[in-house]
Amino acid sequence: MTHSAHHARTGTATSAGVSIHYTIEGAAGAPVLVMSNSLGTTLQMWDPQMPSLLEHFRVLRYDTRGHGRSSVSGQPFGMAELGTDVLAVMDHAGVARAQFCGLSMGGMTGMWLARNHADRFDRFVLANTAALIGPASVWDNRIATVLRDGMAAIVPGVLDRWFTPSYRASHAQAMEPVRDMLLACDAAGYTANCAAVRDADLRDILPQIDARVLVIAGEQDAATTLHRVAKWVQAVPGAEYRAAGCGASVELGVAAGVGDAVVRFLKAA
Repeated sequence: MTHSAHHARTGTATSAGVSIHYTIEGAAGAPVLVMSNSLGTTLQMWDPQMPSLLEHFRVLRYDTRGHGRSSVSGQPFGMAELGTDVLAVMDHAGVARAQFCGLSMGGMTGMWLARNHADRFDRFVLANTAALIGPASVWDNRIATVLRDGMAAIVPGVLDRWFTPSYRASHAQAMEPVRDMLLACDAAGYTANCAAVRDADLRDILPQIDARVLVIAGEQDAATTLHRVAKWVQAVPGAEYRAAGCGASVELGVAAGVGDAVVRFLKAA
């Protein structure tokens, strides 16, 4: 079944003066799944997963502020603003409760929501993410590079971190849309989100999360390593943990099989 057969609807929510672009598609009566993308990508990041997800869910995807068709203000922001954006999108789309799946930065957004607005969500899937992603100097260097030389200066390095060499060799076509998303990302929006991730330390809120949580880590993810992820997961009461046999964040997002794990967790009794 094509996406269009699911009556995809687009909209723009307003969150504290920032416009957030979203799409919602899928069967009207199906449970809603909110998808939150990683730094530098748009809601199109999830395209490879959509056919399988739409069999089970009504999928609500959005462009994180400063990405894609969403705007960004000149003001600094953090996870509280990114989380509030999600609530604004849900409200605008008429969604009272949903499931949540976030990757990398989207996973950090999910932690904030799980701590502060668990009443709006049934379960959370947090993939390739951590409560603190440092060191700050790495982010400062990246921000400086992008502001000086543009997104093209960092895209090769980002793709190297996001995809294993074997995946890159065998899935050259799958790489192209991701490369295009990164290159098209607005430098001001990207660097503002880099700063939000740099400044986010969510370790203190983890023990206060009262929600069903599944954490997925990529076995070859250099940024949020298995060891790092396993460590912070222990701080979340009752969280489930799964290692996926693939590389870094976006490879996980596009990898076949990961969607199956997400579906199983979200649909379990």
